[in-house]
Parts: sequence; C-alpha cells; structure tokens
Amino acid sequence: MKRAVLVVAAVLFGATAVVAQQDLIEQSHASMKANGKALGGTLSPMARGDKPYDQAAVDAALAQLEASAKKIPSLYPASVKDVKQTSEYTPSPKIWEDKAGFEAATANFAKAVSEAKGKIKDADSLKAAMPSIGKACSGCHETFRVKNS
Repeated sequence: MKRAVLVVAAVLFGATAVVAQQDLIEQSHASMKANGKALGGTLSPMARGDKPYDQAAVDAALAQLEASAKKIPSLYPASVKDVKQTSEYTPSPKIWEDKAGFEAATANFAKAVSEAKGKIKDADSLKAAMPSIGKACSGCHETFRVKNS
C-alpha cells in the first residue's frame, strides 16, 4: 500500500513538473509575441511614420516591453532546457551555458526600454530611441535564440 501511494505521488509530482515547464514555455512564447506586437505593430510603424503618433499606444507598448524584460530571466530556468519546443524559434543552450551573459543581455534590454520610456514624447524622440531598443532586443535574439530546422 505504501509503495502504491509513493508511486502515485511520484507520478503526480512528475506530471506537475512537466505542466510547470510547459507553462513557462507558453509564458515565454506569449511574452515574445507581445514584444513583437509592441515593437513591430506599434513602435516601429510610428517611428517610420507609417502610423500616426499616439502617446497612449507608445506608453502601453513600452510598459509591455518593460514588464517582459523584467520577467524574461525567470522564464528560462534549467528545468526547461531540454524540453522539446515546436515553435519556429527555441531558446539556445547558451542561455544556460552563459547564464550571466543572458542575464546581462536581458538587463541591457530592460535598461534600453527604461531609458527610452523617459525620453519618448513625440514621433521624433520615438524615432531616436528605436535603434537602442531594437539593438538590445535583437542582440539577445542573435545570441540566445535559435531557429528550428
């Protein structure tokens, strides 16, 4: 009887761990998609002049990026390293091999967003701020993300 209880407990614990890992992966995908929408759907088109400048939309996009930047490091614990992912891009093993570098890259992204947040007041200041945000975002992607084949 004790053995059966231990087996059931072990199975439930394992299932809970798998669900938790999958939840982190889904959160990371949702966060990156929201970042893509904030950058590619809001900020970049306004900076290019393809969309009219809208301070409320800029503020919402920057808030999304800022929240995501703070959350990103916690979405990649070692427990998700070997979990098979089916999205177009997956985390690079470098996230765990160079944890300090990954955390520095996400901190750089957070800093770029935070600095821009205080400076963007119109289309010209948005246009001036976009290169630093884009560079920080893509710099992390170039090193810590891989395209699935």
